[in-house]
Amino acid sequence: MTAAKNTPAKQQGSNSGAIFPLIAIPACFVLSTLVFLFVFGDPTHFVDNDPTKDPLPGDYFGTIYKGGWVVPVLLGIFFVTVVFVFERMITLNKAGGAGKVDSFVRSIKGLLDRGDISAAIAACDKQKGSVANVVRAGLTKYAEMESLTGMAKEEKILAIQKEVEEATTLELPMLEKNLSILATIASIATLLGLFGTVLGMIRAFAALATAGAPDSTALATGISEALINTALGIGTSAVAIIFYNIFTTRIDGMTYRIDEAGFSLSQTFAAKHH
Repeated sequence: MTAAKNTPAKQQGSNSGAIFPLIAIPACFVLSTLVFLFVFGDPTHFVDNDPTKDPLPGDYFGTIYKGGWVVPVLLGIFFVTVVFVFERMITLNKAGGAGKVDSFVRSIKGLLDRGDISAAIAACDKQKGSVANVVRAGLTKYAEMESLTGMAKEEKILAIQKEVEEATTLELPMLEKNLSILATIASIATLLGLFGTVLGMIRAFAALATAGAPDSTALATGISEALINTALGIGTSAVAIIFYNIFTTRIDGMTYRIDEAGFSLSQTFAAKHH
């Protein structure tokens, strides 16, 4: 019954969650292209105000612009990383509920020990979030099994456990949504940065070969421009890896608290109904 009531809200949240990446990712790449062309590519960063010429000495914006077409791609990936880091932060904070999850689970255990199911359900309504939603589903089934006759105790315990598992199955996809995007970025950002660096090195050495006499200044400039791609790729990958691990750790913690609360429900029911 509880799962059926939650289904429309879950479907609406799932639909909005599916649409968000389709809007956010292209928007990030459009923004990165505009930043590349009109901020880094501003003529004031180059000799004679000409973007086709070398960047001014010490002007990093101009140097980044000379990194080539891979730079706006890497910038777009970085913006995507930032957007989904904030999106996951907001989602997981909401999923945690109004108060601390550990305190909430302890309070539920205490209310269960006293047999105050209605107060425990009220605590779930006050807490909100994914953990509270799962616990509330289990508590509702707990109360239903207490009033049900003609059913073996083992079957009632299994029904409570099944309700908790089903509610958990509804909540977990929302918690883990879009983490695959961060995982993908963590894998490809460095490789794409190295790809841009290789292209830049090819251009630098090709220019030297065409010029004839070796020019150490031109070579150093070309290499610094090429390495911009590596710096962007490694930096983006590092941010994605760090926050991916932070988010998965938080999700694991929530899942553990859900399992803990579900175990307490079944154990309390078994202890009170010999």
